[in-house]
Amino acid sequence: MSMETQTRHLLEQRFATLYADLARTRLADWCASLPPQLAQVCFNTPHGKRELWLETLLALPEIQPSCCDFNAARVVLGRAEDCDAATRQRLQQLLEVFIPWRKGPFELFGIVIDTEWRSDWKWARLAPYLEPLSGRLVLDVGCGSGYHLWRMLGAGAQQVIGVDPSLFFMMQFHAVKTYAPDACAHFLPLRSEDLPDFGGTGFDTVFSMGVLYHRRSPLYHLQELHAALRQGGQLVLETLVVDGDVQTLLMPAGRYGKMRNVWFIPSVPMLLLWLRRLGFVEVRCVDVTRTSVAEQRATAWMRFESLADFLDPEDTGRTLEGHPAPVRAIITANRG
Repeated sequence: MSMETQTRHLLEQRFATLYADLARTRLADWCASLPPQLAQVCFNTPHGKRELWLETLLALPEIQPSCCDFNAARVVLGRAEDCDAATRQRLQQLLEVFIPWRKGPFELFGIVIDTEWRSDWKWARLAPYLEPLSGRLVLDVGCGSGYHLWRMLGAGAQQVIGVDPSLFFMMQFHAVKTYAPDACAHFLPLRSEDLPDFGGTGFDTVFSMGVLYHRRSPLYHLQELHAALRQGGQLVLETLVVDGDVQTLLMPAGRYGKMRNVWFIPSVPMLLLWLRRLGFVEVRCVDVTRTSVAEQRATAWMRFESLADFLDPEDTGRTLEGHPAPVRAIITANRG
């Protein structure tokens, strides 16, 4: 069997598990449209590193984890003693192919993947405000490498699906899932625009974290999230905000914190107004936190510039461009 056939077979196996899990839920009809969408993205869209990433996934050593913990700060799969030193070294070398690791942290067989973001801090801020995830169908839009998918599963979700157009993030997710193949956590390399309107019978909980300010039309994104929810389902929205009243909105003329694709950063009152106008109810801001250089920083697993490099060294309350430094809010709401 050729390497191309093997890698294609690997992804098809992973997606077959997704379809089987979906078929047991009220979202079963979605299975009809997903296969051609996924085939187009995964097999028919060129990407210079796709084959390297797939070959790396195939090369991951077979190790049986003696434990799985999705409730700790680090998502833990296995212990160091589950394999010998040579196997663990080989695993680390392969995981390093997927540098930079941005969302985490993870621990696989004693290998600590110290990611750029302490995503566990964000989870700790929002967890007290979640409607219980036990038995719920959960969607995470813009899920990155999937760290929060595992935390959602650990909180009792029946099934979690992450959506992110990055093939690289998908590979990172599957590297972790190699050691938890039966877990009901899945990754779709799609955009939120590709999601269907479930007609009020969609997901019980929908997360969108760190996405809204990257969208040219933030209201369209909020409408997509509304369409993905069942009637009464909960939205958890986390995004950059600026200080101000209901009329306050920042649209950077150029970059924001060296990022090119930041379009709109609203105040909390404006964001709450957007959600209410679009049909959400019980809209409330539950947390506002300034991002610190302890929460987002360069590490051995993310060796490039990070937050400290994006701030004015003479005034860390400002970005290099002179905008307010990153402040992030968590909003909860329900589909009315």
